[in-house]
This record gives sequence, structure tokens and C-alpha cells, in this order.
Amino acid sequence: MKFPLISDIATTSVVTINIEDSVDKALELMLENNHRDMIILDKSLFKLISIVDILHLQKEDFDFSLPLSVLNLQEIPTISRDKNVIDAMEFLNDDMQYLCAVYSDGTLYGIVNHTDITSNIDPDVLMDNYRLCDLIQKNRRIKWINKDESTSSLLNNMLNKYFDNVVIVENMKPIGILTTKDIVRIIKNKDDLNQPIKEYMSSPLETVNENSSIKSALEFVKEKHYKRVVVVDNKGELKGIITQKELISLTYSRWAILMKEYQEELSEINNMLESKNREYETLASTDHLTGLYNRYKFTELYLSAYTSMTQRHNDMSLILLDIDHFKSINDTYGHNAGDNVLIQLANTFLKILRNIDMVCRWGGEEFIILLPTASLQNAEGLACKLREKIESIGFDIVGNVTSSFGVSQVREGEDMQSAVDRADKALYLAKRSGRNCVKTELDV
Repeated sequence: MKFPLISDIATTSVVTINIEDSVDKALELMLENNHRDMIILDKSLFKLISIVDILHLQKEDFDFSLPLSVLNLQEIPTISRDKNVIDAMEFLNDDMQYLCAVYSDGTLYGIVNHTDITSNIDPDVLMDNYRLCDLIQKNRRIKWINKDESTSSLLNNMLNKYFDNVVIVENMKPIGILTTKDIVRIIKNKDDLNQPIKEYMSSPLETVNENSSIKSALEFVKEKHYKRVVVVDNKGELKGIITQKELISLTYSRWAILMKEYQEELSEINNMLESKNREYETLASTDHLTGLYNRYKFTELYLSAYTSMTQRHNDMSLILLDIDHFKSINDTYGHNAGDNVLIQLANTFLKILRNIDMVCRWGGEEFIILLPTASLQNAEGLACKLREKIESIGFDIVGNVTSSFGVSQVREGEDMQSAVDRADKALYLAKRSGRNCVKTELDV
């Protein structure tokens, strides 16, 4: 078994435009060919203009009749058509979605993107027991808006906080989607941006149930030529969005296992596999929003710290904390403001805690901190310090927030859940006592 060559998977029917052509002509070609990006030929270089660039130019009242050469366009990396798909994956990241496949003389052969890679993954090698719900992270933020929101506010939000699609919902049930292709159409047609987004969304929206397999999801995007899967629960309510790249990431580990059976390939891809495995291990162990450890990684770190504690007969304690009235923050100021609170708190923890301390986003607005070598008394003192620090922070839009803390000491011979349960009971007591306070297991 060999990975396919770039020449086998590249799209060769590529629409390009010369660097001296006008921006308006580029927009026309994007609309005509249903593209959200356009490849620009600049002598021996290949550049990219995207719908996001178009949005910025429109906001600045740019003259679309001017040539593309006056713009500072992003250069697209190149790869030899004789390389294989593994080499292509090294280039395909969040910053650049495309790769130009070239002949030996540097001239353009074709374009490789996520769709080309996805289309060349054999679904039969996927593990059918993986469900979409296994891939969607708990509390992961989804870009969605109500169907009656104005188009102008959405476009401004997409411009300032770049994301290339948003799901439109009615009572949390997805009814449509707006992608960069739709934005190209809106701009070109000079549509009224004061109209609600339901007037311009692509509808009806095809969705996939969260209990579907990864294999069926991959077959779905290949059949429909979609770049993402909108996932719903059994009630039809929005659960999340999974991109092609995430499907690729999941199947990559399966690829690695298969390739170990083929010694001829190992020498060629071994270094790249190690690099990718480290990258995916990091993704699997961190919280998507805050960058802190997630529950899975925290459990692993706890077991290691517990072993050290028992061997050295040290103390070790846990702090469980919860942001007070966090639902009210989201309801009053919006989820983006709530997300910013969580991100800033995560950064605050990292500044105050020791290098040996371990902090994790436990779920929603809840965090857990493991304190090796710390007694219950020392952990209580640190929790009081954190409580005062959080209360003193002035968050953008939200202002001041408070938090409640529960503290427990880890005992030899018990499992992690027992220590967490005692901290959770102390946290519950702190909330019943008026919130914005610290309670330990001794208070329960």
C-alpha cells in the first residue's frame, strides 16, 4: 500500500487570474465559478485573494477597478506533483487551505486542498465504531445565529473574528447556513444588508445525526461535496460542526497503524508521522477554547502525580472552582463575552500557579486545579488568593465577576473521583453560603 501522489489527487481544472487584472474581475470569476478564493498568477509566484480580503476592501471603500497588483496578497506554497499526500498534509493548516502542485520547472500543475485529501481517504479503513458525538468536544463553541439577526451585524462579526461559515437556527434547530460563497453572492448583487440573514442563507440545510459513524460522515461530504458536516441530536437540535480537516485528523492515526505494516513506506514518512502524532496528541489533550488541559489529560496527569505523592509521602490537594452566575453572563452579554471571561481566567491561573500545578477546564465554567506537595491549608490559602484576584479583574463588557471554591486533600489509597467528589461537595456548600467564597472538605 502506498499513499497517492500529488499528481493523482490534485485538481487540474484550476481557475486563475493574472496579477494585473482588476479586483472586480476576480470577484466576477469567484461568483461565476462558485469559488470563495481565487488563485492569482504573479510571474513565478502563486497568490490568493479570498472573500475575507474582498470584505476588507469593501469596508475601506476600495476601488474594485484597480489591479490586483496593488494588494498585499498571501503567497501560496508549492509542492512537486511527484510528492505524495502525506507531504501535502504538512502544508495544509489553518492559515493556508491550498497548495499549488507544480511541474519540475515550477509551472502550475494543479491545486490540492482539503477536499482533494478527503476524497482520497478510503472509508473502508475507518473504524466504524467511532461516532460523530465522540469527535464533538463538550462545550465547544459553535458559530450560530438566530434567523432574524441582521445580515450587516453578521458580516461585521465574520470580518472582525474570522470564521468562514455560520449556522442559522430557529429554536436551536438548524434551518440554513451562510458560507463565504454566499457572501460573494451578497456583495456582488449589492443586497440590502439590513435584511435578516434568513433572506440570504442557503437552505434547506442537510444535517447528520451525532450517532452516525465517522465513515458515513466522510462518505456524506464526498457525495455532497461539502466542506463540513452540521451535526444534530435526536431532537434535531444543533450539536456542532465537524470540518473535513477534523475528519482527516481522526483517520490519520488509523493511517499510521496501516502504514507500519508496509516497511517500504516507513523510511519515507516516519519523521512526518512522529511530528503529526505529537500535533494530534496536543489537540486531543487541550481544551479548544482556553488552551488548558481537558478532562482526559487531567486524569492522566493526576495518576502520575498520585504515584509520586505515594512514593514520596507528600501532600497533594485539589481545588474545584466555578464562575458565579455564568449563565446570566452569557444570557446578558452573549456567548462571546462569556468565552472571553473564560479565556482571561485561564491566563490568570497560569500566571499565579506554580509550574508543578496542573489546571484543567473541567466543563463549562468549571475549572479544577491539582496542587502537588500542597497541604489542605496551603490549598485553601491559594484558593482565597485566586478568589480575590478574580473578583478584582475588570472584564471587557462584563465588568467584575465572582467565583466559588471547593478544596479537598488527596488521600492515599483512594481514586481520583473520591477526591473530586469531596471538593465538589465543598464547592456546593460555598454556593449555598452565598457564593464568592472558599470552603474545604472540613466545612462539609
